[in-house]
Amino acid sequence: MYTLEEVKAFVYGCKKCKLYKGRTNVVFGQGNKNADIMFIGEGPGYYEDQEGVAFIGPAGQLLTKAIEGIGFTRDEIYIANIVKCRPPNNRNPEIDEMKACIPYLRWQVKLIKPKIIVCLGKIAANNIIDANLRITRDRGKWCCKKDVWMIPTFHPSAVLRDVLKKRPFWEDFKKVKEKYEGLKDEENK
Repeated sequence: MYTLEEVKAFVYGCKKCKLYKGRTNVVFGQGNKNADIMFIGEGPGYYEDQEGVAFIGPAGQLLTKAIEGIGFTRDEIYIANIVKCRPPNNRNPEIDEMKACIPYLRWQVKLIKPKIIVCLGKIAANNIIDANLRITRDRGKWCCKKDVWMIPTFHPSAVLRDVLKKRPFWEDFKKVKEKYEGLKDEENK
């Protein structure tokens, strides 16, 4: 069994797909290594690539506000992405890139052992919950896989582009808080 630091070391040396050629920094993920809640996006953008930290640009600032809005800090949760290197011009990751990188994410999930995973956007939800999931139709719907509760919601960047997504995005975050509290109540019985 690997440690999170060992998996991170593998990622930092990874050359399994073409994305490594254009990266400034690997964006492995960060937060509480024992987090009950894990947020997963599709891949790093410009700001994340510059700093090596997930979700720190404008979409990341919105994500942080939403996390704080339900009573958590970024230090209490864990944030990661499907791919760990920035796709050129912030394009969507390609299938071969995701296939090369997703084993690292699986290790992160296995080692962190979250109770809840929030998939931020279609790409994360398609890779983690169901390849046929449609984000507009299926966002906010819970499913449970291997004792982990999962919910898809809009990617924060989509919310920034379309103000009509703001309310459903916030409603999904409130569902995350409710599910978390329900799981805690079950543990304390």
